Amino acid sequence: MTTPFQLSRIHHVAYRCKDAKETVEWYERMLGMRFKSAFSEDKVPSTGEDDPYMHVFLDCGGGNVLAFFELPGQPDMGRDENTPMWVQHLAFEVPDMDALLAAKDHLEAEGVDVLGPTFHGVFKSIYFFDPNGHRVELACNIGTDEQYAELERVAPLMLDEWSRTKRAPRHAAWLHEEPEKQ
Repeated sequence: MTTPFQLSRIHHVAYRCKDAKETVEWYERMLGMRFKSAFSEDKVPSTGEDDPYMHVFLDCGGGNVLAFFELPGQPDMGRDENTPMWVQHLAFEVPDMDALLAAKDHLEAEGVDVLGPTFHGVFKSIYFFDPNGHRVELACNIGTDEQYAELERVAPLMLDEWSRTKRAPRHAAWLHEEPEKQ
């Protein structure tokens, strides 16, 4: 399938927050993001609705931007109660295992509860929650070019099998075996 255009990158990903200032300060202090800009209106530009908001943008590195909306005129922020908390999350890449462990130490020193590192075959991750209840993951890649190529090769096979059976395909079961256990 082709399209008459090509995407160049994600411009930004937006989530809701409880307090824009607290959120910006937390992401700056905990993850070293840089506060880039803020938009604020009393009317929503795309719909014309009266709904004051503060929209903040944080530089995540590599041209990636994370944004948040504070919406004081809306009911309190909730979450999808039918989706487990571990499913919806923001994942950021760090360059290596040393950086991942340094991040864990930094977060824990700041009083953040951190889970992991967790082994995922071609990357390791730590997990924690931001002040809004959003789950955040930091990951470092540890896979080989051959492993990533194999994952790309079996991806369509796995998706087809999953679509038919709704059971976990075993094409990449090796991802869940720690190297010392292989």
